[in-house]
Amino acid sequence: MSGEVAGADAALLRGLVPEVLGILGRRGAGFAAAEDAVQDALTEALRTWPADPPRDPKGWLVTVAWRRFLDATRSETARRGREERAGAEPAPGPAPDRDDALELYFLCAHPSLSPSSAVALTLRAVGGLTTRQIAAAYLVPEATMAQRISRAKRTVAGERFDRPADVATVLRVLYLVFNEGYSGDVDLAAEAIRLTRRLAASVDHPEVAGLLALMLLHHARRAARTGPAGELVPLVEQDRGRWDTALITEGVALLQAALARDRLGEFQAQAAVAALHADAPVAGETDWPQIVEWYDELVRLTGSPVARLNRAVAVGEADGPRAGLAALADLDPALPRWTAVSAHLHERAGERATAARLYAEAAALASSTAERDHLTRCAARLHAGSAG
Repeated sequence: MSGEVAGADAALLRGLVPEVLGILGRRGAGFAAAEDAVQDALTEALRTWPADPPRDPKGWLVTVAWRRFLDATRSETARRGREERAGAEPAPGPAPDRDDALELYFLCAHPSLSPSSAVALTLRAVGGLTTRQIAAAYLVPEATMAQRISRAKRTVAGERFDRPADVATVLRVLYLVFNEGYSGDVDLAAEAIRLTRRLAASVDHPEVAGLLALMLLHHARRAARTGPAGELVPLVEQDRGRWDTALITEGVALLQAALARDRLGEFQAQAAVAALHADAPVAGETDWPQIVEWYDELVRLTGSPVARLNRAVAVGEADGPRAGLAALADLDPALPRWTAVSAHLHERAGERATAARLYAEAAALASSTAERDHLTRCAARLHAGSAG
């Protein structure tokens, strides 16, 4: 959480946050007040643990957070009920073991929250990250992120800790975290995997396993995605020897177990596509027809235009670029990456001038510098080939 605390202690603190929040909630603290108290306790831990580490870290955090909550309660209101709760402080001692992470996942992914607010609240309340770390990861001022988190906490202030929610909503929030990748001093992809592992330990659901498998299979290719200068390396050009085989093995095993339960969901289908890519020793041996079948399932499950766009790419590989362009023609050209996909398929069809023009147009629409530079290089390569 900070350079002031060793990595192991920081990881321990972050892992304890959901448990401590859950304990305070069961003792009667509202979510917003409990979260503030836990953040105060974490700050105190950062200050004191390096010189005087506690024998019972969770018990220490519970005790300090509860006292912070009582102090805030006494100073902010004199209502009788809160005073009665203040007088009922449990005796110090080992904190009970109970995993409250599941309730917190659901609370932080409440349907009334915007996706960005749900992500921020999840990273703070479940992930144990500081507001500064979250702000740095999303490249916004700390004050802006603090306001976003405060609004989110007010939105869910009246919700109960143990109120069930939709697992699919939680998974979408975690997937949003994963897709942010790495920024600031927080590896959000790794953080998303950690939080999804914890969720998988709390709930037996094939889509949770499917999302974890998808994350692991994508994360396995991370080292090969960029070149020495940070340039984007497309999947077909990646050095597969740099893929993490341990993560691939774990991801495939999770996926197979989930699929065996015959409750197919969108994350399982996406993971199946990623597994087929991982299974090919070289790009030329990729089983594209089976990938098309999985995209058919994904389109059936979600109706997602993005899934249909990716399906058009797969059709172009399985049945030829003309078939891919025919599939692409049914989609809205305003769809993100539509122009880049069209450029790729036109290049595969031998229409170099059209492809070069489309690559240049796609570069102007790119959402990241790495993607823009890659598409610009593609356009330049085709222009150079035509000049030669």
